[in-house]
Amino acid sequence: MNNDVLNDKWIKAAVIGTIWAASEIVFGSFLHNLKIPFSGNILTAVGLIILISSSFLWNIKGVFWRAGLICAVMKTMSPSAVIFGPMIAILIEAILLEISILFIGKNYFGFIIGGILAVSWNLVQKIISYIIFYGWDIIEIYKGLVKIVEKQISFHFDLLWLPIIILLLSHAIFGVLAALLGIKAGKKIKNKSYKPKNIEPNKTTLHKKQKQDIKHSTRWLIINIVLMISGFLVLKFTSWYIWSIITILIASVWITRYRRALKKISNPKFWIIFAIITMLTVFVFSRLHSDKNYLINGIIAGVQMNFRAIIIVLGFSVIAVELYNPIIRNFFNKSSFKQLPIALELATDSLPEFIAALPDFKSAIKSPGTVFYSVLLKADARIHQISNSYKAKPNIIIITGEKNQGKTTFIKKTINVLKKHKVNYGGVFSEKQLVNNNCIGYDIVDIKSKIKTPFLQQGDMLNSEKNMKWTIVKQGLEFGVQSLKKSVENNDVIIIDEIGLLELQNKGWSDILNETKNQHGKTYILSVRRMFVEDLLNKYNWIDYNIIDITDTTPETILTLIQ
Repeated sequence: MNNDVLNDKWIKAAVIGTIWAASEIVFGSFLHNLKIPFSGNILTAVGLIILISSSFLWNIKGVFWRAGLICAVMKTMSPSAVIFGPMIAILIEAILLEISILFIGKNYFGFIIGGILAVSWNLVQKIISYIIFYGWDIIEIYKGLVKIVEKQISFHFDLLWLPIIILLLSHAIFGVLAALLGIKAGKKIKNKSYKPKNIEPNKTTLHKKQKQDIKHSTRWLIINIVLMISGFLVLKFTSWYIWSIITILIASVWITRYRRALKKISNPKFWIIFAIITMLTVFVFSRLHSDKNYLINGIIAGVQMNFRAIIIVLGFSVIAVELYNPIIRNFFNKSSFKQLPIALELATDSLPEFIAALPDFKSAIKSPGTVFYSVLLKADARIHQISNSYKAKPNIIIITGEKNQGKTTFIKKTINVLKKHKVNYGGVFSEKQLVNNNCIGYDIVDIKSKIKTPFLQQGDMLNSEKNMKWTIVKQGLEFGVQSLKKSVENNDVIIIDEIGLLELQNKGWSDILNETKNQHGKTYILSVRRMFVEDLLNKYNWIDYNIIDITDTTPETILTLIQ
């Protein structure tokens, strides 16, 4: 596992995102079961209140979009079906609020504009999703329906998009109310002028996503993307008897390999929408087209739109499965989002606690101020707990490579980088004793004082322990131990070169390494031969670590891991 020290932004984002995810899971299940109108807008409004009110507790830029990203990923743990739509909506809503605050500021106007944009995105995304699912033909169907209505009521709409504008305005009202409630709750929390009443905790249990018994494959990820693109092209440029066969074949391939694909199209709701879209298309064709084949053409157009939806729904579903491939996840771990997996681990660990802290939806409606105040105070306590434990763990950076590949040279270059950037560092590195280009021993060198003394020698020595062909020089060992103890006491970054077989045998610097778990907030840079890395990780039970291969990185990378 590739770990790193979690910074303050990601800690707060993890906690806020977890509260948001908990509200989506608890309240979302309630709203879904009762089929309450505008349930999506209500959930978005709850999320906005959480974000806005939390900003009065923790004034840090860039937390909103991080919290949205965490909540979006954690949405996969909801009891409802896992689809891209809600995840995309959550992330973009957070980004829109972030952008509004960035340009307008943390004031009434900034929060209200951000709230309007965020809630309105629900409608915008629905329109975009219909276009993606059914193509631009769905717009033509909409225009046709408006024209039919105009004929029926003998009234011409000056604005074709008037119904959508009216819907946008209704969505905007939710955004304004969410912003005002969030500001009100945030001010009360900041001033500590609100005393919450006792509320009954929520009884909802966490439904974890069931794992599929499937072997991930990057090859199948590429195949799935190619099949999606091919499906779109075939639907666009071929006749109905060709695209119908090709679409069925593509869907059959996905259903055969992925159980999730079968689940997607076995849902009765999918086929109800299929029938409605087809009938609407036939209806519009019959009213607006006078040719004798309007019925056949309408059916073909409707089925084509639905086949496009099948490609979209199944395609994204199977691609999502392959994105859980550890190879893909490790790729993102090495990117600028390397802290996201750690934040998600923290969020997942905190989720049951926040779900239990939320009341049921009825209690939340009766006393919304109580809910947000109580949960955010719990979040504040959770952040202090994390800061004192999770964030304080020592950070282990392992520099690895093969024997004689240049690990010590890499260490020396790293020292120069640390010195240039005024990092508080210390430690020891090893230096070969060469005679006629033959290594006859190793000196131990104190990095700060540059003092060195023999540590490993060939041959036998009196009162000294031997390890394979090397004799451990007692004075050199004592010198190294004392140097490292001073380095640990006086520096933030401790460098230890050539950790390996001796330490696995509880010799060398093993006593120093055993104490790393107690050195909170310290960073250890360790040079380790590749063959010993896994055994050392198991022996010393390191949790926060990064493994750096000298063949594909630079010393500057170390600096980013320390900061």
